[in-house]
Amino acid sequence: MAEDGSNGGGDGADGNGGPAGSDDQTVALDLERLILDAPRRYTPYQAARAADVPMELATRFWRAMGFPDIGQSRALTDGDVIALRRLAGLVESGLLSESMAIQVARSTGQTTARLAGWQMDTFLENLTQSVEPGLTRADVAYPLVELLLPELEQFLVYVWRRQLAAVTGRVVQAAEDNEITSGRLAVGFADLVGFTRLSRRLEEEELGELVETFENTCSDLIVGRGGRVIKTLGDEILFVSEDPVIAAGIALSLIEALAEDDSIPALRVGMAFGTVTSRMGDVFGTTVNLASRLTSIAPKDAVLIDGEFAAALEQYGRVAPAGEDASGLADALSLAAGLPPAGQHGPYGPLPDAGHRFNLQPMWRRPVRGLGLVEPWLLSRRPHGE
Repeated sequence: MAEDGSNGGGDGADGNGGPAGSDDQTVALDLERLILDAPRRYTPYQAARAADVPMELATRFWRAMGFPDIGQSRALTDGDVIALRRLAGLVESGLLSESMAIQVARSTGQTTARLAGWQMDTFLENLTQSVEPGLTRADVAYPLVELLLPELEQFLVYVWRRQLAAVTGRVVQAAEDNEITSGRLAVGFADLVGFTRLSRRLEEEELGELVETFENTCSDLIVGRGGRVIKTLGDEILFVSEDPVIAAGIALSLIEALAEDDSIPALRVGMAFGTVTSRMGDVFGTTVNLASRLTSIAPKDAVLIDGEFAAALEQYGRVAPAGEDASGLADALSLAAGLPPAGQHGPYGPLPDAGHRFNLQPMWRRPVRGLGLVEPWLLSRRPHGE
């Protein structure tokens, strides 16, 4: 959309997506009409007027969804008008504030843009490798999208409802209102060591396969063991858990799982435990920053945690740090973090079984950029029988 409120202009094609000057452009317009299930009819000004939405607000919605300004091209459809009307209606009814509606548009746009890009790249790449000679990607794109579109649409709605139900359950169980957006979490960053150097030596296809294997392995393990993946960043993955013992087990399992795959570089994990702010599906705050910094100084194939995380494990899991009196140091750690003495029934629920036991080794204090002196702890599993 555009700021200009004029009512003219066209896009070089008629309102029904007619000739566009080349075969590729024609295929693109045909695909657009198939996916949107409607022809181009409106300029941005006309769409805003049809939706009874101020042009300025319509432009903000459009940009928040991740779409560029299009001047006054006739490129919008009835679906765009309906979407504008629905968002504006939520604001007018008082269900959402204007800023919240913008956030809804932005978060939905960012999530679906990545999803749509991945789906088309993957499907077209995999399904056009074995096409008959003489056929191009454009030749197979239309029938492929025509077959996949209704199935993917239904699956997307199903997964969204499932995710919404899971998030709603956590919100309802929150003891206080502020726990919805701010609460104590274990935050972990898992990072591939030497990825930048490795990426210079690999072909693009090999690099893509490595990243996909890394993300799939880590995501499946994190989710399967009760954690939540917040985001992936190519060679890094950010995850959280309400339970520090579960988070510790996940971190060590990630190290162990990737160590078995010779095609993937060594992994290192940094974790911190404390207050975290959640917003638009992401997490923020000092705890998140500390976990990130600990990752950057962690040795390969190792997990570093902060003092508060160590205290939580002591209090919750009765962990005996190597070379120290277990109960005395555990109580000291717990008191320093404002937790009950170790061995008591703490704020995280029942004590875990013997399978969730860890060793802690204090490391040298070191300055961490923006956070001052930090004393990291090296986390490892305690062998069975100790």
